[in-house]
Amino acid sequence: MEFRIISLPPFKAASSDVDKNFDFSTNGILGRFDRYFSEIIPSARDNFMPRDFLFFDEENQGMVWWWALSDDMNDGGNKVVDFDGGYYLTYTYRDGDEETNGRLYNEAMEYIKSSEIFELDMRPDHYAMGHIITPKEIIDLQGWAQMETFIPIKLK
Repeated sequence: MEFRIISLPPFKAASSDVDKNFDFSTNGILGRFDRYFSEIIPSARDNFMPRDFLFFDEENQGMVWWWALSDDMNDGGNKVVDFDGGYYLTYTYRDGDEETNGRLYNEAMEYIKSSEIFELDMRPDHYAMGHIITPKEIIDLQGWAQMETFIPIKLK
């Protein structure tokens, strides 16, 4: 498997805060956060990079969703966090295909473990995270989305 190595810049993000119930329903923490950021229409300048990142917070044992803010975006009253950026190894798979995701994740972890230049960089607020990369119009037409997973790495 070939992986991409990318760099994410530091940014401020609106945060859903921790949801230990993994509740994406309309009344759940993650569902309400999805509704908040889905209503934001980024300017053309800000519409080219992933802005939302979903991850499992190891320390607090729950899901957290972030929306990367630009200077002109409203945080919606959500907690705002500072993300320090960093290097990430990424791969893609069909969202919901947990068998493929698990296989690719294990391959990625083995790649990092055997690398002479990279090592894992997981720490508080710096976990593996995912982002749907398929535009909503395409998801609506084809009925599925592609997920990109980001695994934090650093130079040895």
